[in-house]
Amino acid sequence: MLSSPLHVGVVIGSVRPGRFADTVANWVVSQARQRDDMLVDVIDLSEPSLLAELKLSLGPGEEPQTVPRLRERIERQEAYIVITPEYNHGYPASLKLAIDCVYSEWRAKPVSFVSYGGMAGGQRAVEQLRQVFAEMHVVTLRDTLSFHNAWEQFSDDGSPRNADTVGKAATVMLDQLTWWGTTLREGRAARPYSV
Repeated sequence: MLSSPLHVGVVIGSVRPGRFADTVANWVVSQARQRDDMLVDVIDLSEPSLLAELKLSLGPGEEPQTVPRLRERIERQEAYIVITPEYNHGYPASLKLAIDCVYSEWRAKPVSFVSYGGMAGGQRAVEQLRQVFAEMHVVTLRDTLSFHNAWEQFSDDGSPRNADTVGKAATVMLDQLTWWGTTLREGRAARPYSV
């Protein structure tokens, strides 16, 4: 049993206008917020302040301190759910930039993935993200949520058409995230992580 709820950052990786990410994210966040073992912070990279920071970081010679808001929000989380589309067999550039602009704040914490896209459901993007996060010393979790042909998987009200199946998959994913988040929190408290 948790002594206090786990701080979970839900990172929405797409910044495209008209993105489908909002539909997916709203449902995932609603599932996580039903739990009393999680406190959820939605870190939407399209938020004007975060997007402005990411754009600043693209300047010549800029250092990661150009993203203080993003760094602070990533740092205070104890676990993450990354929501990503698949664009051209990969994940969005905005998500890569956000990962690269923040470094030590990610370390020794777990991440779950929720992907969406066409026939592959964003799984190619997730497999690439696993490699990136491994380099950041982040524990990537096995079980993911994947929405194939995502625009067909949700009703007009934003609920999944196959709510029972995806609801059970979400529970498994969130249970695993809680276990890893708690275990790593205890580990960092007992012995600070350093590389």
